[in-house]
Amino acid sequence: MKRPADGRIEKANMTNDERAAILMLSLDEEQAVEVMKNLSADEVRRLGLSMSRLRNVTMGDLESAAQEFCNLARDKGKRFVPIQNEMIQKIITKALGEERAKKVISVIEEESFSPYMNPVIEKLRSVDPKIILDFTKMEHPQTIALILAHLKPEQAAQVLDGYEPEKQADIVKRIATIKSVPQEFVEEMARALESEIILGSAQEEYFGGIDLSAEILNRMGRKAEGPILNVLEEQVPDLATEIRNQMFSFEDIFELDDGSIREILKEVSTEDLARALKVVDADMREKFYSNMSRRAAEMLEDDLEVMPPIRLSEVEQCQRQIVDAARRLEAEGRVRILRGEENDEFV
Repeated sequence: MKRPADGRIEKANMTNDERAAILMLSLDEEQAVEVMKNLSADEVRRLGLSMSRLRNVTMGDLESAAQEFCNLARDKGKRFVPIQNEMIQKIITKALGEERAKKVISVIEEESFSPYMNPVIEKLRSVDPKIILDFTKMEHPQTIALILAHLKPEQAAQVLDGYEPEKQADIVKRIATIKSVPQEFVEEMARALESEIILGSAQEEYFGGIDLSAEILNRMGRKAEGPILNVLEEQVPDLATEIRNQMFSFEDIFELDDGSIREILKEVSTEDLARALKVVDADMREKFYSNMSRRAAEMLEDDLEVMPPIRLSEVEQCQRQIVDAARRLEAEGRVRILRGEENDEFV
């Protein structure tokens, strides 16, 4: 169901988030602030996002929204309720404080103009993963892949964890190769999940791909990831390699502990390390310097200062060699790469 060309809301298809947004914008600032103080950060984000998307809201819309919640509004005039981003920012800032509000407003602004976000995806991302798992257990892997591709990676990982390994691999393979999906499928998916969501004007939703597959597997943890990748290696080795390459990048080395960095340095030549560090920032370089002897660090720093321009492809090749060394050392038990829930472990 599309919105009218001028962005008006059709009352019969109004979502709860839109109703809440309309009511919030009908309050004065102090009242709105008191309401927001009682909301979670995610609720504030969702509400602020809906507020920023409203256009041409009439008093009729306000009355419809109010009746749905508490039957308080009775005015059926045709005046427009003014919607201003400044007002949204002021309300959120008063409710959360300047620092927290900046983060929430930043997310709202980004998602307001993102072609990947619409109310259907918002609805899916609010559903308990266990419900989605039960809902999809008898579905075809392609249908499951299309649904999981709309979820947050951590949410998709929880759903994926409920299937047997062979089916997990099949689903991940399909997510990695998805390019787009017809709008009609998204509508049907929303109806099946008992959604009353208005779709945006886009004819297709673009999502999925190698990056998403890799991030989902990262969130699942090492024990679950291994069997899935093994099946993919047998079925589609090239795709499995692409996903592995995305699962741990050169930038991720920055998050490793000092002991792991020192193990990696034993496997890498100074020349390759210098080329790999050619385009990284000072913090990344310092991560390596601090795990070398003073003399070795000074020599590496000198090499970087006098290094002539080199091709970006050479830099990326050296970075890939270091990543490969890190993966090999992890397999040998000499390096610990934390993934998914493992980041929360204490020892």
